[in-house]
Amino acid sequence: MAIFSVTFPFFALVLIGYLAARFRILPIVGVGALNTFVLYFALTAMLFQLGARTPIAELLDPVVLTLWAVSGLLIMTIAAATALRRRVGWLDASFGALIAVLPNSGFMGVPLLTTLLGAAANGPIIASLLVDIVLIQSIGVAFSHRGSGERLSAWGEIKGAMTRMSRNPLPWAIALGGVWGATGLTMPGPVDQVITMLAAAATPVALFTIGAVLAREQGNKPAGRIRTGVHAYGDVYWLAFLKLFAHPLFVWLLGRGAIAIGLPLSEQALVVLVLAAALPAAANVSMLAERFGADNGRVARVILVSTVLSFATFSTAVLLFT
Repeated sequence: MAIFSVTFPFFALVLIGYLAARFRILPIVGVGALNTFVLYFALTAMLFQLGARTPIAELLDPVVLTLWAVSGLLIMTIAAATALRRRVGWLDASFGALIAVLPNSGFMGVPLLTTLLGAAANGPIIASLLVDIVLIQSIGVAFSHRGSGERLSAWGEIKGAMTRMSRNPLPWAIALGGVWGATGLTMPGPVDQVITMLAAAATPVALFTIGAVLAREQGNKPAGRIRTGVHAYGDVYWLAFLKLFAHPLFVWLLGRGAIAIGLPLSEQALVVLVLAAALPAAANVSMLAERFGADNGRVARVILVSTVLSFATFSTAVLLFT
């Protein structure tokens, strides 16, 4: 009950946002504005503060970064390989891989894990977020171009990935926060108050926005794009299984192996990474899928299924590992 008392309000806010958009209390056209506020203002302020309060050595811990990257690439490989065996094209296979591995760390994980575990969660969760944005997402989008008429050189792929990453405010907020914290300077009072007010808005608005985005995607199913039947829904539940069960399991196994061979990975950092992996699928993958012309209905269903199931699975993971 103590765990549910912490996790319930977070998932309740997601549900409230979903119902508000589903029943048009919140106009669907307003969802994009909410998303922009969270991404470019509230969440960036929160990550700046967390970056400033966390030593750079924790933000860039090589063991944490490597563990998260390897486990993520393994899940991506499994998800993409099973999709390709089903004769799914590279575009949808790549976005299936992304939705199976990218957790909702920004909008949900950062506030939820810092509430559950305190300041000790800052370093590992922010490091995992950096890997997801810089490496995992870039690889997934790059592979989505295979099989299309677009042929890019290796430099072209790297340049495109770096351009997309540079437009994401989250790594910039983390980097600037880390640099500011390293200087030891004190933020002027009025400026610090503005940043604190924006950061305080991040958690409730972000969670509400996740629900609104899910409702919007449910109501925007493009005709002719969504396959029906057991085969399609089996794929959705398979991807949700990879996200909610296989990903945290791989992180835990690799982490136990790293500790066993003497790598400097703390038990607390491993718990944070396992719980981050147990989060539901990232809502922003739906926006990426829409932008690149992938089967967004499939992606949106995985996000919805994983979010609903994670209320039970994430709470169970917290019970097991904390």
